[in-house]
Amino acid sequence: MNKFLTSTVALALPSLRLLLLCLCGSAGSQAILSAAETDQTEPPNVLFIAVDDLRPELGCYGSNVAKSPNIDRFAETAVTFTRAYCQQAVCNPSRASLMTGLRPDTIKVWDLQTDFRKTTPNAVTLPQQFMKHGYHAVGIGKIFHNNIQDPLSWSEPKLNVANYPFDPDAVYRSKENVAWLENRKAELIAKNDLRRIDQFGKWYLKHVATENVDLPDDAYFDGAQTTIAIEKIKKLATDEKPFFMAVGYYRPHLPFNVPKRYWDMYDRQSIPLAENPFRPKNAPIMSVNTAREIRGYTDFKDNPRPHEGSFTDEQASLLKHGYLASVSYIDAQVGRLLDALTKQNLDRNTIVVLWGDHGWKLGEHNSWCKMTNYEIDTRVPLIVRTPNASENGKKCDRLVEFVDVYPSLCELANLPLRKELEGVSFAPLLDNRNLPWKKAVFSQFLRDGIWIAPDGVAYMGRCIRTHQHRYVEWKPKDGSDVVARELYDLDSDPQENNNIAEDAKHRELIQSLAKQLTAGWNSPQTQTPPSK
Repeated sequence: MNKFLTSTVALALPSLRLLLLCLCGSAGSQAILSAAETDQTEPPNVLFIAVDDLRPELGCYGSNVAKSPNIDRFAETAVTFTRAYCQQAVCNPSRASLMTGLRPDTIKVWDLQTDFRKTTPNAVTLPQQFMKHGYHAVGIGKIFHNNIQDPLSWSEPKLNVANYPFDPDAVYRSKENVAWLENRKAELIAKNDLRRIDQFGKWYLKHVATENVDLPDDAYFDGAQTTIAIEKIKKLATDEKPFFMAVGYYRPHLPFNVPKRYWDMYDRQSIPLAENPFRPKNAPIMSVNTAREIRGYTDFKDNPRPHEGSFTDEQASLLKHGYLASVSYIDAQVGRLLDALTKQNLDRNTIVVLWGDHGWKLGEHNSWCKMTNYEIDTRVPLIVRTPNASENGKKCDRLVEFVDVYPSLCELANLPLRKELEGVSFAPLLDNRNLPWKKAVFSQFLRDGIWIAPDGVAYMGRCIRTHQHRYVEWKPKDGSDVVARELYDLDSDPQENNNIAEDAKHRELIQSLAKQLTAGWNSPQTQTPPSK
């Protein structure tokens, strides 16, 4: 399959930016020039904050339930992208795509197992590009997928909380839960079943989906790694080299195990449940993932129809409470990290990017977790602060996607844009959020056949999201014929509850969107801004 963005477009971007200066007017031009002048004397640092499974459930995105004062405070000094989208709503493909600046079809990463270094060994990752131009790159926590690390991307061995025998995704601290883990580990060792040990010698064992224990923040992985990150910031402040520092948080990924005080921030009875706990009308069977991920936890295994996402209101309330508590826990860690940056006087010359790798369902569509092409799974938080940017403190509603992050950071740091990158730098939007921009963004999902049909066929759903519509085509992974279509009008049906693809009156619209989808996946990017 041809690349989404060709080298021709990438090479054209410098002249495009020159045109943007003219279009923006004197105020926008002055802001961009000031940033460039600053960069010429002192290269900017980058603090790159990744948060696992974080949907835009934050105060700065309009949530009246989530308590996220630190991220909200950060958003007041940054540009908040309200329509940002991931390339695939599951950890490994999303992260590999963002970090390489290449789409899942290019790097051939569509699942949790594939290492992009095996499919695309010569890929130059985002931190690698910074390293090539004099930066010291440091990684802490979950940046790439858990057991698919990339030593080539860092200037030094990746920093992690050590001396804990279990994977960070599955940290339990209550005496009962730790005892269960140790007993389970002993059982598996006795059976010589060591498949649950990762490449770092850590066990990955799921137990219950939530834990509520009165402990300090650093008792869990994300708090402890924030402490490590703060110490590293102090050291980096004394280095001569500029730095690219990536900190990846595990919560609010399951299990929802965070200190009691974050649970106490919420009254469970006041937390509203999903407004649309039902499958979208007329949606094909492969479109929704139901509750596959949660069913792996011991307290959610019992169900006569294990693939369905139907839970009792009590179960749904517990899970949503745990998710929100986890968001607030991570919010506190982000606050600590940003305060440390300010304390070292690094905030004045540091680009800060906060992103969640994909969205997450909390009962919507009778489903949980990620793994669909819907808005609630593909829409992501993306907040970017560049010192002196004209639009800091404001929201930008232009369509952007994760492959745009790589070229954007390169432009902001005055690094060369690599020819193979498949995104468009959104750097101009930081100084003029009203510029004409992309007309569409693209996502996809590979549905494992064994979970949806007895024939075991795997289906690839490719999706285009325009300003008003979401259109999806489902094909067998190894086939070319469309077996199902989805169309949602996001103006009249923002929750995507009614698939209108079979309505004859939308035939011309579907033909147009199908053509645009095919062009987007198979030909050079023709939607680069601006159009004039």
